[in-house]
Amino acid sequence: MRIRATVAALSGALALSALAVPAAQATGGHSFDHDDVQKIAQAAREAADGKSAYTGSTGEDGEPYPLDVTFSAVKVNNGKPIVVGVSNKVTVPVTFTVTHAADVDIYASDTYMDIELYRGSYEDQANWLVGPDWPSCTDVSATKANCTSTIEADPTWDFVGNEDATTWKADGYVLDFNDQDPLGEDIDWSQVGFAGAGDLATTKLQRYSKLTVNAAPEPVKKGKTVTVTGKLSRANWDDFAYHGYTGQSVKLQFRKKSSSTYTTIKTIKSDSTGNLKTTTTATVDGYFRYSFAGTATTPAVNAAGDYVDVQ
Repeated sequence: MRIRATVAALSGALALSALAVPAAQATGGHSFDHDDVQKIAQAAREAADGKSAYTGSTGEDGEPYPLDVTFSAVKVNNGKPIVVGVSNKVTVPVTFTVTHAADVDIYASDTYMDIELYRGSYEDQANWLVGPDWPSCTDVSATKANCTSTIEADPTWDFVGNEDATTWKADGYVLDFNDQDPLGEDIDWSQVGFAGAGDLATTKLQRYSKLTVNAAPEPVKKGKTVTVTGKLSRANWDDFAYHGYTGQSVKLQFRKKSSSTYTTIKTIKSDSTGNLKTTTTATVDGYFRYSFAGTATTPAVNAAGDYVDVQ
């Protein structure tokens, strides 16, 4: 289960007090990591929405002032779903454009900007995903830049469970601390600038699927029966194992040895454990495979063809 996702329900005060131990300082660079800043950005967003007082760990009150910054042209993973298994960490690209007022320096060492993914509402996020690095931007004018970043998904750390296999949205934020230390005893939050926006783009997070096939006997006489078995399974993020995907329509397909194109013979359904089994008649040498079209939570997958020599 995702550990840091549990922070999502914290109020502004608690979210900031959770930062009792700062990340290691980097000379000439950013001082905090994504999770640290994400908590502060969330608290600032709640304050901007009037849902909570913006209170630091030292009890200093205040409300960040709005920054003139907007995000556009946000694209996650080149518009494709993010497919994750049970243990592999997946990193996908993010591209976006940021437009800002002339007095906003997005490259300042005390200014933090990021695009992240969230599930649920923008105001009450059930889970979120961030990247391992901060965005890299190239100016196209004095007030506009094109940026690239990444989002990282680690099922054993980032996910709550199978409910994460759904549509996620992108949000963006900019925090300008203006030399204020968010952990300092004399911080003035009214000197901290903030801009944030949700629903900037959407992407699907899907559970990795597997599909096997075995055609027997091999070889087989022409006109005899070929039995084709297999299994459709997918990642389970509740126990980090692969389980059969039950009751799903799967196509049995065949291509001749001399062809590169598969044709569908019939459609069957996976059983209560994800297993597949059907029969067909041997006609010519070729390859049998199963093909699954996918669902909203699970990507399409084709089994590797199993060759049968017809004599």
